[in-house]
Amino acid sequence: MSQNFRQALLTGRLDRFAIALSGLCVAHCFITAVVLGLLASAGGIFESPIFHEAGLALAILLGAVALGHGAIVHGFMMPAAIGSLGLGVMAGALTMDHGLQESVYTLIGVGILALGHDLNHRAGR
Repeated sequence: MSQNFRQALLTGRLDRFAIALSGLCVAHCFITAVVLGLLASAGGIFESPIFHEAGLALAILLGAVALGHGAIVHGFMMPAAIGSLGLGVMAGALTMDHGLQESVYTLIGVGILALGHDLNHRAGR
């Protein structure tokens, strides 16, 4: 593991980055569903399922690493348990057809995961 990555884990930067990524995911889903949905000709780029699937897979991987590391370092399982529920909901959204239902499940999962990251960050203080 690189020194920079290890330092990011130890200082809580990875949790803060993951929270920011969750916020970007919410913004992406909202913008795609509402704003770009109204502008169908411009919405095709960001509505591509591969864009969503790749971003969601990256968020799941990053979330699992940050939550797992936090549980090991500070010994509290609650943040990891809550975050894992969010990861599971997000993974379930990956199995759905691209559309409103998938977006709703993604947003629910991202919200739960962000709560887990916040708890993880607070536990590491």
